[in-house]
Amino acid sequence: MQLQDILYSQGFGTRRVCAGLVQQGLVLVYEPGNPLTPVKCTDSAAHFEAPGLRLHVQGVDWPYHEKAYVMLNKPTATECSQKPSTYPSIYTLLPSPLRLRPQKGAVQGVQAVGRLDQDTTGLLLLTDDGKFIHRMSSPRHHVPKVYEVTVKHPLDEAQVSKLLSGVVLDDDPKPVRAAACEAVSSHHLRLTLTEGKYHQVKRMVAAVSNRVEALHRSQIGGLKLPDELAPGQWRWLSATDLALIQGG
Repeated sequence: MQLQDILYSQGFGTRRVCAGLVQQGLVLVYEPGNPLTPVKCTDSAAHFEAPGLRLHVQGVDWPYHEKAYVMLNKPTATECSQKPSTYPSIYTLLPSPLRLRPQKGAVQGVQAVGRLDQDTTGLLLLTDDGKFIHRMSSPRHHVPKVYEVTVKHPLDEAQVSKLLSGVVLDDDPKPVRAAACEAVSSHHLRLTLTEGKYHQVKRMVAAVSNRVEALHRSQIGGLKLPDELAPGQWRWLSATDLALIQGG
């Protein structure tokens, strides 16, 4: 691929903008034989093998990804929307190339795989792979999601038992069950769900006469939110991470 096309595919702007970045000497390329010291390239039409390529664009290292898969530690008081109503959008926490990656149609950039409420924190996946989003969102796949729930009233065995056996929500006569549930402490509930109904955790907890005070998603499939990833920070997902998510 031409260097300007590689930059365009990664979200660094239009092809004209990308060509300008190269011609201005703002793009360095890590060559396979010299992975530690990038080399300046001012020829926007220069050809490179895109898979495995590492770039240094305007002072920022950027590995080539045909499809972008990232995780974000969502902080509280943020919305999973491109057009937030009250709180800042989670997309403002991402670098502009992730937000500007070209896609077919009107959609642009990575999209959240499902949503977390503005007051819910924790593990959020984002990608520009529509098939991955569909697969992860499909109820047929039953991808388990683990939530750390802080409740208002002390927990007891009866509440845990009810959540495991099933509670009825007001919009569905069919009982909704937790795939796993444990009282970690008197006010800390660890709940695993394989469905994604609206406000499901809050409504399930309310159905056993308790109330959610704080909600944090700690795991999707077999992938846990890393302790070192601070609220508001993001990182690329590795092949191992993707395998854990889908096979976890």
